[in-house]
Amino acid sequence: MDIKLKILDKYIIKSYFSRLIGVFAICFIIFIIQTFWLYVDELAGKGLDIFTIGKFFVYFSPKLVPLVLPLSILLASLMTYGTLSENSEFIAMKSNGISIIRTMVALLVFHLFLGVGAFYFSNHVVTYGELKSYNLRKNLAKLKPTLAIREGIFNDIGDMNIKVNRKYGDNEQYLEDIILHKINLDDEINRIVIKAESGEITSNNEAYLQLILKNGNRYEEVIAKDITDKQKYPHAKVYFEEYLLNIDISEFNNVDLNEENYRSTYKMQKIGQLKTSVDSLKNNFERDKEIFGKSLASSHPLKRLPNLNYNGVSQINKPIFDYMESKDKYKLINVLQNSESEVDILLRQINNKKKSFFVQKKLINLHTLTINEKYTLIFSCIFLFLIGASIGAIIRKGGIGLPLVLSICIFLTYHYIGVFGKNAAEDSTINPYLGSWISTLVIAPFAIYLTRIVSQDGRFNFILTDRVFNILRRIYKKR
Repeated sequence: MDIKLKILDKYIIKSYFSRLIGVFAICFIIFIIQTFWLYVDELAGKGLDIFTIGKFFVYFSPKLVPLVLPLSILLASLMTYGTLSENSEFIAMKSNGISIIRTMVALLVFHLFLGVGAFYFSNHVVTYGELKSYNLRKNLAKLKPTLAIREGIFNDIGDMNIKVNRKYGDNEQYLEDIILHKINLDDEINRIVIKAESGEITSNNEAYLQLILKNGNRYEEVIAKDITDKQKYPHAKVYFEEYLLNIDISEFNNVDLNEENYRSTYKMQKIGQLKTSVDSLKNNFERDKEIFGKSLASSHPLKRLPNLNYNGVSQINKPIFDYMESKDKYKLINVLQNSESEVDILLRQINNKKKSFFVQKKLINLHTLTINEKYTLIFSCIFLFLIGASIGAIIRKGGIGLPLVLSICIFLTYHYIGVFGKNAAEDSTINPYLGSWISTLVIAPFAIYLTRIVSQDGRFNFILTDRVFNILRRIYKKR
């Protein structure tokens, strides 16, 4: 009996492994082609050799593995067990006292090791590939900057940040709806903003990029000596019909594609580094909230109002006018006028700080999500195998017809539940731990339920489940 089981395990593993390799290779090529179309604007027209383009895809390809591997496992297991069931091989196994669950044991152990391997691959290889691909993209963006101006987003060119709504012309030299931000090199603050209805690139040599902007305004922040002048003259505005702008791009001629200036984004960090970053970010976040709370309390508008008894202001439990030392009518009016302006200032401060806190919290959530996504990959490999193997045994259909359709439907459901959870967790709508695990928690009971069904007797008493899949099979054949 042990010899038969060993032979059977080898047969099933060999059959499954050949399908897994084939499906993974096909899906990987499809995703690579999709990646090429996604980044073709960043690669085309820059005089890159085939080695540089190939290096870009080699660096980018590891991050596709956590996406392609679960789909490949699901489809390969469904095809393998669907073929075994279709050829009545499970009936022969049952006649020899071997259950379907027993046939899954060897592959279950294999997927456990595969999941652990995928975890280490994601923690080491994917992070290294992200480091290399991200820096290579940033360096490629410096080559031929006119081609790096993409529609609808802000593009860094020299000390300028430019956004255009539309590009057209033979060489895409004509621009529409232009916004330019000029960064001050001394303090790296954006003090100049230029908006124009249209523009034209008239020169693009090795030294500078020349733009002619038409029908727009130039805004420049005025550096005031005190707050009063700042409120009176916040900025200078100049209208122009035509504005000639030269952007220095001499630094673009000496681009080192191997340069790595970015090494600390959350996608480049391993789990140990991510945990350290999360602790630092949380400490900074709590410290910033505490500092802001103290500064807000010390500069509370009530403490700056005239004729106010400050001793009772800390705990207000009655009308504010009861705390006033003088209740003359003109002084009451003065208090009301001052309080309105002070409250407006306070609300603006709170709203501005709220945006800053939101960004900090989102960054913490992204780090937490990245940590947990590496662990969920282990369980997704196991649960998707159980789902694929169970459904394959139930539908009794191999090949790439119905199994392919079912696999895509199940995987897309699993994938988009994960995307929804991640997006909701980024802005703290749900807990980031729940956001990263929600897709796994959804498929886990489904996998256990299907495995329990196929673990029943050899006559496949699937009852309602079998009827449902028979209906789906007939619908698929009709279409």
